[in-house]
Amino acid sequence: MKTEKNSSVITEKNLHADFIVCGGGLAGVCAAVSAARHGVDVVLVQDRPVLGGNASSEMRMGIVGVKKADPMEAGILEELQLKNFYYNPLQRYTLWDDIIYSTVVSEPRITLLLNTSVEDVVMDGERIAAVKAWNSNAYTRYTIEGELFADCTGDGILRLSGAKFRRGREWPDEFGETYLQEGGDSKTMGNSILLQLRKTEEDHPFIAPEWAYHFTDDDFNYATPASTIEGVKFNYKRLYPENNNFWWIEFGGNGDTIADANEIQYELKRIAYGVWEYMKNHPDGRCKGYDLDWIGSLPGKRESTRFVGPHILTQNDVLSGGHFEDVVAYGGWTLDDHDPDAFHKKGRISVEHATPSYFGIPFDCLYSVNVPNLMFAGRDISCTHMGLSATRVMSTCALLGQAVGTAASLAVRYGETPSELRVKRIAELQDTLEDDDCLLPYRWRKVSALNLSAKKAEPQMLNGIDRKWEGKDNGVWKAPGEEILFEWKKPVTVSGARLVFDSDMKPYGKRMRKLEATTERRNMPKMLTKGFRIDVLDGKQWRSVFEETDNILRLRKVSFAPVKTQSVRLVILSTWGAEQAHVFGFDVL
Repeated sequence: MKTEKNSSVITEKNLHADFIVCGGGLAGVCAAVSAARHGVDVVLVQDRPVLGGNASSEMRMGIVGVKKADPMEAGILEELQLKNFYYNPLQRYTLWDDIIYSTVVSEPRITLLLNTSVEDVVMDGERIAAVKAWNSNAYTRYTIEGELFADCTGDGILRLSGAKFRRGREWPDEFGETYLQEGGDSKTMGNSILLQLRKTEEDHPFIAPEWAYHFTDDDFNYATPASTIEGVKFNYKRLYPENNNFWWIEFGGNGDTIADANEIQYELKRIAYGVWEYMKNHPDGRCKGYDLDWIGSLPGKRESTRFVGPHILTQNDVLSGGHFEDVVAYGGWTLDDHDPDAFHKKGRISVEHATPSYFGIPFDCLYSVNVPNLMFAGRDISCTHMGLSATRVMSTCALLGQAVGTAASLAVRYGETPSELRVKRIAELQDTLEDDDCLLPYRWRKVSALNLSAKKAEPQMLNGIDRKWEGKDNGVWKAPGEEILFEWKKPVTVSGARLVFDSDMKPYGKRMRKLEATTERRNMPKMLTKGFRIDVLDGKQWRSVFEETDNILRLRKVSFAPVKTQSVRLVILSTWGAEQAHVFGFDVL
């Protein structure tokens, strides 16, 4: 038996890994998974009981990014979303949490610490030597040593290292940002609590708690003029149930979205219950047939702190398309600046300025200018307030996380800091990201040497463009039983293949539903290849070296025992419902 005489209340544990990722939102998850898959030992520290951050069941923000189909985000994010279609066709948020969880715990090189908050850092000169963290469930205090650290918390807790950072709005003339009307302050965009509704046959009034606000028509009686400027959109409160996730229940930008978190949460609850009471009980019957199914308990944050890297991404970088030689990710959201007064402002509460269909984000925005072994991904990257307004959305954050995790794997392999990696190996980082199905603006993936040396090949398998682009298909359509063939003049040694299948990427196509408790099931993309086989010509006979009957992913990398042959073929066995499968990439390795 344990008693106060022979046991301690607090457990002390020491951990060590190559790469320590703080924050388990989509940026942190993609950073950890990417690094682990490239051979790095990772500790992922998350202060919540679930992964996913703003996309999780706790907050239920929509995953958005680029707004056009051609440059839709792929990589680990698309993998997660396809797994969600397969394992969670009813789109239940708690199951979505575990899709992310399963992806992380399936990586043997990742040690996952949930319910664990970073409290402090241990420095070795200018470098971070370790983080100290507290697990409130297990009453355990961790000291976690590492070589490289990534802050994917959004709030930038690793500022404890002395890393340079910014919070608030720059003066418009500091970077010539013409869309910034005010500045030189610590104001930010606010936090939001979301609502989800359920369609119902019955109809009952809603009774809000006494402490909630109780709104009337007078509270929402103001003009809502549309913008008369091309490329500019004004957004207002949307007091109707259809196609609404209530992002505009927003507050906190005039305070401190970190230090004032508890007060902001209470104010948002008061607003949220009051809004639903007003809408549901309105005499015009606008919410007839709807009930409140879920209300967020934890606000989702848009903005708090931004680290400073060698480059600070600005409004003008976004508008010019982000042509950087060290591009490692991209965005495509609007410059979407929310007023710090948010819900309590009468009138427009956000203004969106159109941006290019995609804009590059450089590696120089993803590592600290003064702490040599600190990187960051998500909404705390090196950018201005206006730059953040276009890069803070979660599809972009996921790409940033994958870039940081891949960079960490190279830095560990070569024993270099991020700044050294930037100088010596940026091309290798970019090539690796593209091989992992991450589009990089203004360039295309290098095709395998075996593809290029073949005497016979499908032309679409030689251009390195793994998606439809500017009206060109860039893929081949094959019915079950049909093949994609490569032939060489002399025998070559092959040991694997890289395949990219069409997973029907389009804006909002895989976004979680805004209504809960529906029985409508989501289907896998019909043109996605379900079954396939890779054969090699052995003498005069075809021999199978790999077969898959239940593929659910866009990117597949397969390996098999090395074999010498003059012909390799990919045979389509089945699709997820279409008459033909659509294949973008087949690289023989």
